Amino acid sequence: MPDTEQILIQRAQKGDQDAFAALVNEHQHYVYNLAFRVVKDENEALDLTQETFVRAWTALPNFRGQSQFRTWLYRITTNLCYNRLPGLRRSLGDLGNDVMADIPEADNVSANPAREFESNETKNYLHKAIDGLDANYKLLITLRYQNELSYEEIASTLNLPLGTVKTGLFRAKEKLRLALANYHPKEEEQWTIS
Repeated sequence: MPDTEQILIQRAQKGDQDAFAALVNEHQHYVYNLAFRVVKDENEALDLTQETFVRAWTALPNFRGQSQFRTWLYRITTNLCYNRLPGLRRSLGDLGNDVMADIPEADNVSANPAREFESNETKNYLHKAIDGLDANYKLLITLRYQNELSYEEIASTLNLPLGTVKTGLFRAKEKLRLALANYHPKEEEQWTIS
């Protein structure tokens, strides 16, 4: 945890509303994106974001720093999402405990502008494919790749076994890989997706 964030947390725990406002400004975008990915409704995501920070303010004196502040916020957010979508917790639990090998991440795009344009087209398609995933897979993908949480942080945030997180991410990436395999860019923009 950065020193400045630690100082803000300590000040906010003592009731400093300006310090808490700084923490909100730092994290609200990520909390909103997580909520939006799960509930798919802007107003609902805004409500969940606001409720997350209200609960965080109330519970802040009990925050011990055993996890990162953002992980703690994401746990609050996902618990609120579970309350709004009761089937989400059950479907995450149904993923099982199989531990799968990590799939290598995609290579970075070269500095070639044409390839970069094609990559942006593919990214747009990929975002649509992510939006089409089941809520449980979308939540895992969002926590891992948008919010950049480790597998361990995701397991802690969602209160799931590490193997379940790995299995869920493996299956979500397989679904996305299949979606990309079915993606056919315009003829003049076609290139091989590895």
